[in-house]
Amino acid sequence: MALTDAQRDEILSLHDKGLARNEIARQTGVSAGSVTNVCAANDRTFDRSSTKDAQAARSVDLADARLTLAHRLNTAANDMLDMIDKPFTVFNFGGKDNTFAEATLDSAPVEARRTIVTSAAIVFDKLTKVLEKDTSGVITANSLVDALIAGFEAQDVTDVE
Repeated sequence: MALTDAQRDEILSLHDKGLARNEIARQTGVSAGSVTNVCAANDRTFDRSSTKDAQAARSVDLADARLTLAHRLNTAANDMLDMIDKPFTVFNFGGKDNTFAEATLDSAPVEARRTIVTSAAIVFDKLTKVLEKDTSGVITANSLVDALIAGFEAQDVTDVE
């Protein structure tokens, strides 16, 4: 459908008022592409610097969210590793009478140790990959990876079989 002269004039008038392309499209009921074409045919452009700034701010916000999540995951992984050599309560349910038993061991059993170390290693691996991709400058992979390594070294996980 071709635009009328009145629609073109309205688009140019709204452009002169400084409205963004998508807002002009909403107000006039024409497509954003048509707004761009009308403005381009009349030697008018849209200032995209605010869009670029908004995208940059969003990237920084996302990097900050990744950092927050990385710290939380690191804390959770270290908390799990701390459980390995502390008293560890195990439970047993089952049998034909659906019995319940509870016992506290001096440290985590082998299966629990394996699960804890595997979970911590997965966290370490995922954090490393996320941080390697982060190019925002908000965080540096080396500092967080160094902190993770220090946390793992502080744990005695070499005796897991």
